[in-house]
Amino acid sequence: MRFLIFLLFFTSISFGQTTSYNISFPNAEHHEAKIMVNFPEIGQDSLVVRMSRTSPGRYALHEFAKNVYGVKAKNAAGETLKITRPDPYSWLITGHDGTVNLEYTLFGNRADGTYSQIDQSHAHLNIPATFMYAEGLEERPIEVTFETEAFPDWKIATQLKHEKNNTYSAPDLHYFMDSPTELSDHEVRQFGLDGQTIKFALHGPASKEEFDQYFKQVKDIVTQQKAVFGELPKFDFGEYVFIACYLPHASGDGMEHRNSTILTSSRTLIEGGIDRNIGTVAHEFFHAWNVERIRPQDLEPFDFTAADMSGLLWFAEGFTSYYTPLTLVRSGIITPEEYAEGLNSTFNYVWNSPAREYFNPIEMSYQAPFVDAATSVDPVNRENTFISYYSYGSMLGLALDLKLRQKGQNLDDFMKLLWEQFGEKEKPYTLKELEAALAQYAGENFASDYFENYVYDSKMPDFEDLFKTVGLKIEKASKNAFFGTSIQAEEDAIIISGNPGMNTPAYKGGLDRGDRIISVNGIKIKSEEVWKETIENTNVGDILNLEIERFGNNLNKSVTLGQDPKYKISIDEKASKKAVKAREEWLSGK
Repeated sequence: MRFLIFLLFFTSISFGQTTSYNISFPNAEHHEAKIMVNFPEIGQDSLVVRMSRTSPGRYALHEFAKNVYGVKAKNAAGETLKITRPDPYSWLITGHDGTVNLEYTLFGNRADGTYSQIDQSHAHLNIPATFMYAEGLEERPIEVTFETEAFPDWKIATQLKHEKNNTYSAPDLHYFMDSPTELSDHEVRQFGLDGQTIKFALHGPASKEEFDQYFKQVKDIVTQQKAVFGELPKFDFGEYVFIACYLPHASGDGMEHRNSTILTSSRTLIEGGIDRNIGTVAHEFFHAWNVERIRPQDLEPFDFTAADMSGLLWFAEGFTSYYTPLTLVRSGIITPEEYAEGLNSTFNYVWNSPAREYFNPIEMSYQAPFVDAATSVDPVNRENTFISYYSYGSMLGLALDLKLRQKGQNLDDFMKLLWEQFGEKEKPYTLKELEAALAQYAGENFASDYFENYVYDSKMPDFEDLFKTVGLKIEKASKNAFFGTSIQAEEDAIIISGNPGMNTPAYKGGLDRGDRIISVNGIKIKSEEVWKETIENTNVGDILNLEIERFGNNLNKSVTLGQDPKYKISIDEKASKKAVKAREEWLSGK
């Protein structure tokens, strides 16, 4: 449906009244952009212009208005218009003659998937963080011109439709907001697949050989993920672009969009980025299907004025996270042994978290507005009450795949079914529709058991049995004693640096974040080395008598050490031939 709208619109850019933007960079050295907007033929007496509070792909508030200043407005005759501020996010313009010409300055100095960065090396523009929009004119087509005279080497990478020279267009505000743009002296590689073009724009130091090596991995990822769904999405203009800023002054991130993705990292390709950045490529491209087109109903329409909440992020983000390393091993980028080893961190985080006592995966997803790059100044108890829906969902995806394989099916084919029912038609799905689709694919009893136990409830699947079916083994990571919280060395002191996990020895012993450990069993603790040596010489069941300092007072606490709860997952060298074959089929995508 939306694609048809695009086609009808792009037959003529002049259809309807067009909002026109112009952005230039006369003060890039100090991270400023100058932006001018023309709103023609305004029907209402007053015009409200806003900065977005959210960004597509993000779920928390980010208050982009804070980086806007020098706002001025004039009518068609060049006369200054009155501006008032009804709230922190908008500007009310009155007295116009049907036209408002707006001007403002933007400060931007963070290159990631959410914000904008302007300097002499590039203009990295996330559209909601950059451009104001007008209430009531959201359906109008948009043109934007990027003025690059001051930087003649800059090229433009974006999913916006190219019109002429440095002018691009979007059919409406939603598509415009969803179209990050990179202006820089970047390099481009591309290849064709099924009549469409996949581009990779790289801004960052890399030799030709390094970029070629990295781009080969990108091609392998695209091919492997296409195999999961059976086909590529129909990109709106026959093109998908990876926009990568791998620069020392960039911040690590990845953010999916309809026909593009932003990839940022402070690790350049010449400094380990070939191996360490490629996982984000796999994650974000999988989103071209799962979340961009196989899309939760509760994210539609995307709201630029408030936080967007969905109870399906365990699937939209979590199952995408499951396919991230799976894509890498299927592409030959990592080995099966590395894949198995990579499961350990996420598995232990989810398995051992006390947060499952409070929230199921749906409710964990509801926490996104508070955790998705959100900031707060008051302490929270996330260690005990929250499991990332990325991690939680990835473990549920792993369990579902292995459960399906036990009965001769697999998650790939289920994802294909979702693509056919929802993604290809761009029909948003609900939680109940997701459950019904699994029932259609694997049977009502199977779907009911999976959802009742692991989605509506927060039980954990029998991973030991599931791993055994694919030739993996799970065992206790060590027999070492376990203290139960993180510590941090500060000068000549050891500080409890995180909230102790519920039911851990430290929690039961009454320790709290910020406690300074003075001594253990009479031994003064003045360095991290002394602390480690003391703990290493203990056994499960030993009692540590601690002297601590809290709020300027010295207290005595006793901690009875427990068994290290961590597990280790690895390839089982003694697995049966049947299990080995199942593992090979699973990790090769057969």
